[in-house]
Amino acid sequence: MDNRTAFLATIAQALGRGPRNTPDARPAPAHNYAQSRLTELSQQQRCDAFIDVASTVMLVQCELTREEDAPAAVLRLCEQYSQQPVVVSGDARLAATGITARLQEACRATVWDPQAGEQNIRLAEQAKVGVVFADYGLTESGGVVLFSAAERGRAISLLPESSIFVLRKSTILPRVAQLATQLHALSQQGKRMPSCINIIGGPSSTADIELIKVVGVHGPVNAAYVIIEDC
Repeated sequence: MDNRTAFLATIAQALGRGPRNTPDARPAPAHNYAQSRLTELSQQQRCDAFIDVASTVMLVQCELTREEDAPAAVLRLCEQYSQQPVVVSGDARLAATGITARLQEACRATVWDPQAGEQNIRLAEQAKVGVVFADYGLTESGGVVLFSAAERGRAISLLPESSIFVLRKSTILPRVAQLATQLHALSQQGKRMPSCINIIGGPSSTADIELIKVVGVHGPVNAAYVIIEDC
């Protein structure tokens, strides 16, 4: 018998029982917030909570709109922040809603082109507004999720002074745990995963100095969500 076994046997004897070589089963958790928090909300309640967190905590301007009115809503925000120059993601979803064409017509917006290479970066650096389509919204944090692709460069939402995110109300999830579930389901279907997944929670900010929040320190100064009512 080694010293450790003898030591543990002595303790067990003092407790009035024999030595235990296997631990007791862990009790079932009383709650499973990772999977259950906010899931009881309806889609409308989820959207309302998402807007509340995004606007009050993340300082994001939020606007609900019908799909046919989305181009006008995005154009109005571009004019509010600074009409030109504007860079738009090459995302087919923006084109399908008419947003891309409207911005090209009204403010000569440039569309991100994978064939243009580094020229895309130069245009994003000079742009006042970047417009992208978000894949998901997260109720708990008020953030949006972007999947990168060749036609959807990360610089569009990072380099311009203002970022406008278009997303559908039906894609607002409770929290990151449900996002992970969605990604797992996509991988199980054999779909290719994006090279980069960004979770963006409003304009860049910091409170490192005396807990005083400063906005716009290392990225866009303004952020806006245009939420399309589709459910």
